Amino acid sequence: MIGRFPVLAAGAMLLTGCISVKAPDKPIEINLNISVKQEVVVSLKKDAEDFITNNPELFPK
Repeated sequence: MIGRFPVLAAGAMLLTGCISVKAPDKPIEINLNISVKQEVVVSLKKDAEDFITNNPELFPK
């Protein structure tokens, strides 16, 4: 068990040289052009209004 530690330590040292993290040359640009449009159109025509008025049992309050 004691003989394995130097081998594992040497292997770990070799792996540290393989990994490199470098910042990009240009800044990261995130372009969020989001357009959310919600439109609610309510149109009550005269005949629909008359129907509701003449049939109150269909539209309880």
